[in-house]
Amino acid sequence: MVKQLAAGSLDRLIRPKSIAVFGGKEAGRVVEQSRKMGYKGDIWPVHPTKDEVHGYKCYRSVADLPAAPDAAFVGVNRGLTIDIMRQLSERGAGGAICYASGFSEAVKELPDGDELQAKLVEAAGDMAVVGPNCYGFINMLDGALLWPDQHGMVRTERGVAVLTQSSNIACNISMQMRGLPLAYLMTAGNQAQTGLSALAVAALEDPRVTAVGLHIEGFDDLETLELLGRRARELKKPVVALKMGKSEAAQKATVSHTASLAGNDTVSGAVLERLGIGRVKSLPELLETLKLLHVVGTLESNAISSMSCSGGEASLIADSAVGRNVDFRDLKPEQYQPLRDTLGAMVTISNPLDYHTFVWGNGEKQTLAFSTMMQGGYALNLVILDFPRSDRCDPVDWMTTVNAVIAAHKATGANAGIVASMGENLPEDVATTLVENGVVPFMGIDEALAAAETAAAIAVAWAKPSQEPLLKSELVDGDSITLTEADAKAELAAAGMPVPKGWIAETPEEAARGAEMIGFPVALKGLGVAHKTEAGAVKLNLASPDAVQQAAETMKDVASGFLVEKMVGRPVAEIIVGAMRDPVAGPVLTVGAGGILVELLDDAALLTLPTTSDNIRSAIAGLKVSKLLGGYRGQPKGDIDALVAAVASAADYVVSNASNIEELDINPVMVLPEGQGVVAADALIRRRRKAS
Repeated sequence: MVKQLAAGSLDRLIRPKSIAVFGGKEAGRVVEQSRKMGYKGDIWPVHPTKDEVHGYKCYRSVADLPAAPDAAFVGVNRGLTIDIMRQLSERGAGGAICYASGFSEAVKELPDGDELQAKLVEAAGDMAVVGPNCYGFINMLDGALLWPDQHGMVRTERGVAVLTQSSNIACNISMQMRGLPLAYLMTAGNQAQTGLSALAVAALEDPRVTAVGLHIEGFDDLETLELLGRRARELKKPVVALKMGKSEAAQKATVSHTASLAGNDTVSGAVLERLGIGRVKSLPELLETLKLLHVVGTLESNAISSMSCSGGEASLIADSAVGRNVDFRDLKPEQYQPLRDTLGAMVTISNPLDYHTFVWGNGEKQTLAFSTMMQGGYALNLVILDFPRSDRCDPVDWMTTVNAVIAAHKATGANAGIVASMGENLPEDVATTLVENGVVPFMGIDEALAAAETAAAIAVAWAKPSQEPLLKSELVDGDSITLTEADAKAELAAAGMPVPKGWIAETPEEAARGAEMIGFPVALKGLGVAHKTEAGAVKLNLASPDAVQQAAETMKDVASGFLVEKMVGRPVAEIIVGAMRDPVAGPVLTVGAGGILVELLDDAALLTLPTTSDNIRSAIAGLKVSKLLGGYRGQPKGDIDALVAAVASAADYVVSNASNIEELDINPVMVLPEGQGVVAADALIRRRRKAS
């Protein structure tokens, strides 16, 4: 279990005034790297036989140190590591990096790994320990490197923090040549005690940090992740995540469609969205988004402009925007004539804009054209520019364009970026110059659009009211039971879900009598059958007692009883509402296209709990089936208000039964024409029965 450490408890570790190092080669590299980066604090190597390491006096043990170190790098074998951690904790050290491997990550090879990891956490006590199986961190603001390897970073006065569980990915990120100022680069390893989220909060609290990027293999602690999202909003410092993989817990066998709709990756995305943490799909997207957030911050809208001297490049960026939530909206009327006067009659004035090469190399006219474009109220203004090879070509005209973009940005105050369609075509020194002048250097068109989309999405999330903490509820011990459809509907009806008028019967004869009492036409369903359609245990539109009795006779061998229900009128659309339990996030709700469209459309939205009616309405509006609900091609509109209320009742039911519900599947919810309500035509509930 990851220990939940407050951000303040990590201050000494990540911003140390003294560093102790334990071990041989790796410890020596830590000393070397910190000295090389101009670290001004104390460095205390500890070694049983050496007198000095890179000019620093060696001590023989923790007890011999001049004082309790703020940070320690422990680079010895796993057994000795535990003893040193205990000594550091008893001495009052601020925290330590556990470099050694052979703990829980190596249980198959070393069966005692889990036991040793537990001993490590016990030895640390209240002292923060990062790792094990961890490279440590780089603090380029203070030159403090608890890092036993090469890196490609330089000192900076302000920048972004990047955190990852993977030491090798951290090494790769340290070598980036994108002009992104890295303030912190941190690894978390096994997260035995201190998780990625706690480290991220501590980095975010540093006033010199502008944004935080996370490479996440698995969520460590949701409460601390929620704290990170909350502090990001309060400090106006955005957080963006690259979430990899799926939950470690295997998906349980299900008896409904809900679990397939609410895949683990979908849950992860919903959690991040709820917390206002942006999400990207690749490392390049992560770095380019962080660059935008560092230079500009979040974007007030998704409206962007683009200029290039080629129609091909204009087409590239326009096509790349398809499927993304970015808007190349039209120019304002007052922009047309100034652009025409500057660019000439042969240029088509549009967005994206191909300004041709008529003003190429003319800094004054380019500045005027770019300034006019930047006065259109766009959240971000892009100029596509790929540099030639500096070893074979002369880039002077390209620098003219760079200077024109910088001048236009400063003249208008608008957000601006230069985009190389191929990342290698933007030199690092140019990227650095652009960042220093408040212009974002983007390496890749797709990455630039992903960054803009993410920066705008974070702003939208921040503009919404803060949500309640995520529903956290442990599942009770006990047997898993599946309610009959009749019992499930009774419970849902009590929670406010509309259900058809129904009658429970034990025999075909009772079913026929019940149908007469309800009124025809009716539906007949066999109770105790999970997949009724496949088993022939459902018959619809039965119009007489004889038809009901005959239908019941055909299914009595597979059913434990019968449910007779009044047929629902023709719906505008069929919706599925469901809930399942995610191993990390707990109970979550799904809403999507129901009936046979579940398999055909794969059209669903996921809502973390608790939720609100506004969130439900927004989720429904984002579905493909919302076109039907809105009155597609002259058809009646669906009763969306009633649907929102029904979904809210399902959410309330799940929250009220959070400790025992495993799965809920209401499919379909029949959405009737506006003003006529909705009806849950089928329902399934699987839950735990408390052990006696």
